[in-house]
Amino acid sequence: MDINACRIHRLVADVALLAERQVLLVRYHDTTRYDHQEGWFLPDDYLNPFEHPDDAAPRILRDQVGFAVPAGRLDHIESFGNGAWHLIFHYRSEIARAQPPVLVGNTADARWFPLDALPDRDDVAHHGWALDVLGSILKRAPA
Repeated sequence: MDINACRIHRLVADVALLAERQVLLVRYHDTTRYDHQEGWFLPDDYLNPFEHPDDAAPRILRDQVGFAVPAGRLDHIESFGNGAWHLIFHYRSEIARAQPPVLVGNTADARWFPLDALPDRDDVAHHGWALDVLGSILKRAPA
């Protein structure tokens, strides 16, 4: 089943992975699935068919940056239309130490950014969307 076949719905999960007052952001080689955006993202992906978002969050971290960490917790769900109805499951996960990421699959770059020295909004995909999501997550429970 092609997960991109549905033009009505998009089910997506992303993960704000935090460690030592830093967040992990990624860039992708092939940006086709990301609206051709080349900036920084929270690690994210479409849910596989019948995959629960709680299972998608750790899969995304494993498949994109080589981390085997628990899902963390669902922080909030975002719903919007952009050609298709998008439901985005935003997760927050924490590890004790910022480990070096391993670039896996489509991941072109992955870096830890201090929460007080995040990249400029112009360098973040979708007009700084990851910064907005991270801000919402941190407001609910400071790192």
